[in-house]
Amino acid sequence: MQKQVRRKIAEYKNIDTPEKIFLGNGSDEAIDILVRAFCEPRTDSLMIMPPSYGMYRVCAEINDVNIHYVPLKKDFSLDVTQVIRKAREEKPKLIFICSPNNPSGKSFQAENIEAILRNTQSLVLLDEAYIDFSNKASWSQRINEFPNLVVLQTFSKAWGMAGVRMGMAFAGRRIIEIMNKIKYPYNVSDLTAAVILKALRNEKRKISMVLQIKKEREKLISALKEFRLVKEVLATDANFFLARFRRSQSGIQLPESRGIIVRDRSEQLHCEGCLRTYRGERRRENTILVKELSEYSEKVNK
Repeated sequence: MQKQVRRKIAEYKNIDTPEKIFLGNGSDEAIDILVRAFCEPRTDSLMIMPPSYGMYRVCAEINDVNIHYVPLKKDFSLDVTQVIRKAREEKPKLIFICSPNNPSGKSFQAENIEAILRNTQSLVLLDEAYIDFSNKASWSQRINEFPNLVVLQTFSKAWGMAGVRMGMAFAGRRIIEIMNKIKYPYNVSDLTAAVILKALRNEKRKISMVLQIKKEREKLISALKEFRLVKEVLATDANFFLARFRRSQSGIQLPESRGIIVRDRSEQLHCEGCLRTYRGERRRENTILVKELSEYSEKVNK
């Protein structure tokens, strides 16, 4: 059923041929295959721009591939000059860019991504897991323009189907051919394919869910900015955001059992004092989060 799913995705994503689409067991499989396909263990390298999605480093380490780090700037923007300079010096086979970024939620400027594509010889892997929550255009529409571009997307976020495990890669035919030769023959089950086809026939549900999440996201950000213990809430293009607190947030215990998912990101670069929270679709979840933070704020300000 993979061919049927790829044809439907090509139609939905406006990709000119299904042969430019790879389907994987989540985006993580695509990441791992790309590392294995293009990097020789203990010889080649790849580039990561922290803070970023952790699986890039994990896949590099599993496959014994060297890593070059070019940190984002303090405002979580790309350090384009350093990326290009380092890429010319070290010649990494792969450059990973996560936009909208995890954990910051920030999208990178198109001109900066384009500069990296045009001024390096590396394969640029643009991870767009959260693109549906952004107003920015997807780079999947530019894979014909850049032969060194691979765009990663997923059904886990905007479609709310993380348990289904379906990721996509969009790239030129040759890259997709290589990926398909390496993957297991039946990496995507017929059950998964059937669920994806059903979801694609009900696009209105996904659009409605995304709009609701974005609406509630803005309401929640406004509410959190009113708390004295919150120093700032970073602008976001994802279904989550970073909130930076004025004091240690180690004592904040929020009940995940009630629909609140919060992660302490203080140990990551530029994220000192930050909690990351996922945006729920339902207003009830956001109300609980505001209530819990309000109670904590009252407690620490007594």
